[in-house]
Amino acid sequence: MHLFRYLSICIFLASSTTAQENWLPFSPKPDPFTLTSAINLRFLNEKQAGDGGFIAAADSQFIHSTTKEPVRFWAVNGCPGDTPAELRRSARVLSKYGVNLVRIHGGYFDADGNIDPAKIKHAIDTVEALKAEGIYSHFSIYFPLWLNPKPNTPWLPGYNGSQHPFAALTFNHEFQEKYHSWWNALLTTPSAASGRKLIDEPAVFGAEIVNEDSYLFWTFTPANVPDAEMQILETQFGEWLKQKHGSIESAMKKWNGPKVARDNPAKGRVSFRGHWEMANQRTARDKETVAFLVESQRNFYQQQVEYLHTLGFKGMVTASNWATADPRVLGPLEKYTYTHGDFLDRHGYFGCQNKGDSAEWSIRDGHTYIDRSALKFDPEQPGKPREFVHTAMDIHYDHKPSMVSETTFNRPNRFRSEAPLYYACYGALQGSDAIVHFAMDSSRWSVKPGYFMQPWTLMSPSMIGQFPAAALIYRKGLVATGETVVDLNLKVADLLDLQGTPMPQDAAFDELRLKDVPQGTAIKPGNVIDPLVHYVGRTGVNFTDNGGPAKLIDLSKFIDHAHQIVHSTTGQLKLDYGKGVLTINAPMAQGISGNLHDAGAVELADVSIQSDSTLAHIVAVSLDGAPLATSKKILLQAMSEEKATGFESQPASNGVQKIVHIGQDPWSIKALGGIVKFKRTDSGILKVVSLDANGDKQDELGAASEIKLLAGTLYYLISR
Repeated sequence: MHLFRYLSICIFLASSTTAQENWLPFSPKPDPFTLTSAINLRFLNEKQAGDGGFIAAADSQFIHSTTKEPVRFWAVNGCPGDTPAELRRSARVLSKYGVNLVRIHGGYFDADGNIDPAKIKHAIDTVEALKAEGIYSHFSIYFPLWLNPKPNTPWLPGYNGSQHPFAALTFNHEFQEKYHSWWNALLTTPSAASGRKLIDEPAVFGAEIVNEDSYLFWTFTPANVPDAEMQILETQFGEWLKQKHGSIESAMKKWNGPKVARDNPAKGRVSFRGHWEMANQRTARDKETVAFLVESQRNFYQQQVEYLHTLGFKGMVTASNWATADPRVLGPLEKYTYTHGDFLDRHGYFGCQNKGDSAEWSIRDGHTYIDRSALKFDPEQPGKPREFVHTAMDIHYDHKPSMVSETTFNRPNRFRSEAPLYYACYGALQGSDAIVHFAMDSSRWSVKPGYFMQPWTLMSPSMIGQFPAAALIYRKGLVATGETVVDLNLKVADLLDLQGTPMPQDAAFDELRLKDVPQGTAIKPGNVIDPLVHYVGRTGVNFTDNGGPAKLIDLSKFIDHAHQIVHSTTGQLKLDYGKGVLTINAPMAQGISGNLHDAGAVELADVSIQSDSTLAHIVAVSLDGAPLATSKKILLQAMSEEKATGFESQPASNGVQKIVHIGQDPWSIKALGGIVKFKRTDSGILKVVSLDANGDKQDELGAASEIKLLAGTLYYLISR
């Protein structure tokens, strides 16, 4: 028995040692910010943000208003730092890794809604620090979750101190006046250092009117909107109906349907049915209700755009970025309400079903989660069919630029390392104009930079660590923009008739619904365009008074469901979602992402790659603007997967994992091996040098004719 126990212990220790040897600590030395760092992308930015003038929009893209040069934004939420010195350091880190825009997301008011001068000063300090590194700033100053109006608040009556003012800003004019005071203070307070106001600062890219709030989302209910507030909107609806029908009674007679409990025609108030009923039953009442809500919301955004312009704001303005209760029927109407803005925005995360106490904003021992691959379209519920939906699927509306201002792959999903190349390649293919990663909560490599571990930390080896190649691919267009494969002309009257769209954004489209996709190039009633179209090329939607013909190319040339493969119109991207493999084969960027083991030896135009890793991302990008076939300076980037040191989980049930220990600093990365070969005739004299995590030179490794990847090395410089 003692011998058995001894052997068991030996076997356990051996297996544990092997498991630990497969993971290497990622703990870079402090960054000296050397000018010779091969991953320093500071050169991509202007000397100072705004040197090319205020950012404007033209031909469906952002441009510098003075130089007319187009610009894409590879961006993050947040520039961490409590002092000007820390802000400058963070800005320096961001510019090095290819970032040229920061979304500054936070309120400038205290618990009572009064202006907080300290927050205003910090905002100005942040803009100035970012500007010096060629990084633009984008302000998001209001989110209903930031306010809990106290009882007897004069500009928001009816609240009890524990409710958030969902929807209220859209219809409450007194609240709007308070809101205007926040913008006024932020944009017109002079800088203590320069005396300059943000309203005159071309380094300020834009302004977001409201974050994640909508009449058309589930939060708009009598349970969330107090009676005193709801009465304001119900009265506005009553007045709208009087203008249209002569009286509320006439409208209700025409509807010939059930009343809502809160209806009070005698006092001039008409209430609202639920979102599910409106999107699915689509009665006469539902159609007029949605028409009123859309008009109210659209008018609100128009008024706020006009207010900011009247104030003197010269940057880009966007309305909001929220989802709806029904992507097919209500989703396009939400987008339509945004079109008074200069560009359209949206949000979306690739979640891993993190569940447990406060799981919506933290990772804790005892939480459960799933490992989920976007390259395979893994469903949110293990065991279900594939779900063809992802935030990277972009649509341009009314020929305006498109931004996703909050997105990431949540931790602790082991497939998180798919994200940077996924966003970069498909953002470039679709002509996306700004990808804003969430969230930069530290400029130092820490798994837990704050008092809790959050699911979005960007300063990690799999995220910021992969920014150099990803930022180059996206910002420099090393992967080409595809052909326009879908162009829809949606008649506004039909949308208000709740007929919906054949190309819903963010709809959970699964394999079971493939019978609903159009056959050939004709779109019939009830069809839903194959969402894999977004991995083929560019898509667009126009809101029109008269409708018009739709463009849909023959997708069968590019989408092969039988073999589970999607090709881009450019021929530069191939997604094998059966194996979970993305292949990049462009003149200045070539590589492979995903399950390299199942992919086998991959032959690209100028590079061959082979690795036994089941999850890795290896890509070569030109650093001198020349094709890889002739480039004299190439970055080879390699990444596997990450976890916090000491992170432990155990199977729970049906593919679900339970966290035993969330782990601690430093980050760990899984050992990566493989061979990369350059096919050029001069590959034998192309020098290969390994780089440290800061991009500085380490060891000479020989020639590019055969590069054996080092287990813990992210970057290699190949030069001649």
